[in-house]
Amino acid sequence: MITLIGEKLAKKGLTFMYQRPAKACEDCRYKSVCIDPLETGRIYKIKEVKDIVHTCPIHEGRKVKVVEVEKADIEALIDAKMAFEGSVVLFETPECDEECNMRSLCFPEGIRASDKCKIKKNLGKVDECKKGYKLNKVLLEIISR
Repeated sequence: MITLIGEKLAKKGLTFMYQRPAKACEDCRYKSVCIDPLETGRIYKIKEVKDIVHTCPIHEGRKVKVVEVEKADIEALIDAKMAFEGSVVLFETPECDEECNMRSLCFPEGIRASDKCKIKKNLGKVDECKKGYKLNKVLLEIISR
């Protein structure tokens, strides 16, 4: 997918979370290329930086570059019974109100409940769950909502 990003940020491999457009973007002639393809709350990774530069009133240096992006893979914890590489699952967060050092993996940014995901890699068991859940850390590719 093609979008635009500030010239100083346009580096292959950079990841960013798209939040929402600035007010100035509403009437911009590049809106359909720049922000329309992106989903609020998703994390994207720059795959390729093009040599095309446009002016932009909101970015530092007033310039943006054309980049090719994809949704970034997400590290998460899921039920160990579902953690098979290559399988497709609907991501669900656990029923949990505990504060622990793994909470950001149980409720990772950039992914939503019921997102259809492919398990790209099983990163192994986690033995620290305060609720006693049997969890595996996995790398997820978001396929669709």
